[in-house]
Amino acid sequence: GLDLSHCVGTNPLGPAGPWRSGGPCKMKRVRTVFKPEQLERLEQEFLKQQYMVGTERVDLAATLHLTETQVKVWFQNRRIKWRKQSMEQKAAKLSQFGVIQPASADSTDSKEQQELPVDVEL
Repeated sequence: GLDLSHCVGTNPLGPAGPWRSGGPCKMKRVRTVFKPEQLERLEQEFLKQQYMVGTERVDLAATLHLTETQVKVWFQNRRIKWRKQSMEQKAAKLSQFGVIQPASADSTDSKEQQELPVDVEL
């Protein structure tokens, strides 16, 4: 949902329609808080497959009482977390053997955030 509580009375032209930016009031997305049971099921599904698409995603969303978009975004975020953990594990393993890693930019680099498969052998 969208949190518009801070917008009350701030727009003299009336409420913003879907065709307007809303003027001085910007709509803020409320962060989804997942229940432990939902997270457990999402993690189980992620262990089976890292990409959830089509009817599988629709079915999972319905089962967990979530929207399809919430499931999609959770999987996107989980893949990013998995890649980061994989890279950290690989770096730790290489450092054990005295292999020096080249200095790289922080994970804020937009290319690292793209949905590309990462082949990591540990």
